[in-house]
Amino acid sequence: MKSKFSSALLAASLSSLICAADEPDVLNLWPGIPPGETEELPPEADKTKPTDKLIAGRRIIRLGNVSTPQVAIYRPSKAKDTGAAIIIAPGGGHHILAYDLEGTEVAEWLNSIGVTAIVLKYRVPGRDPKKRWFAAVQDTQRAMSLIRSKAREIGVKPNRIGLMGFSAGGQAAALTALFDNRTYRPIDEIDDVPFHPDFVALIYPGGLVPRGGDRLEEFVQVNRRTAPFFFAHANDDHASPLNSALLYVELKKAGSSAELHIYESGGHGYGLRETEKAVTTWPDRMQTWLEAQGLLKQ
Repeated sequence: MKSKFSSALLAASLSSLICAADEPDVLNLWPGIPPGETEELPPEADKTKPTDKLIAGRRIIRLGNVSTPQVAIYRPSKAKDTGAAIIIAPGGGHHILAYDLEGTEVAEWLNSIGVTAIVLKYRVPGRDPKKRWFAAVQDTQRAMSLIRSKAREIGVKPNRIGLMGFSAGGQAAALTALFDNRTYRPIDEIDDVPFHPDFVALIYPGGLVPRGGDRLEEFVQVNRRTAPFFFAHANDDHASPLNSALLYVELKKAGSSAELHIYESGGHGYGLRETEKAVTTWPDRMQTWLEAQGLLKQ
């Protein structure tokens, strides 16, 4: 019995490794120049410097000068596939994208629990200094409609497509879930497809509360049709946990489903990388939440 179990486990592990090694399908979000683009940026590049802070002892990719927003689609093994999908918006303060820490590494984890992961490469730096989130929200809304329009082709259920955001990506994800209307004029049939996610996970989101403030920004408005939310934050995060807590309170007032986890310590920008802090166990909490939502059933 033990030998058969070990062989099965080894086969499953090899299958997962083969799946993880597959190159993702990459799609451009827009058929031409994205809305509102007026100037050409230098070439897209990893802006990480040798002196930059390490996260859990490892460097990260700080992707900058993104002018061609895209989605990269990572699929789980067929044996694990649940039909659910999550679009991941990495953070980076609307200056860069922490593309591996809060993107591809998250995709690998989601694949391991049977979820198709779509890493969103939205435009950075932010184009509008007064609304640094604006281009990111345009790209996130478009990504939601694009993936839902291609759900059958991708192999996911069109009513099981969620949105996940870290830090500034959490702001873009939240606003995409909460805004009633598109932030750009529809350009083709893809924009006829709804952009609101079926569920949302925000991991240490920022930009929902003014710096030093204790109220949500005026543009953060909750209504009763809002999708279920999951939050994870640390109490000592410089992006105040009020970003999560106050939005949770408004969701509760509106009768929406939400789950909030605020840990005593852990800071900001840890992604899924394990540290001695309890906050880095948040993926376990999120997996349990996804199971409770019925999203991990095959």
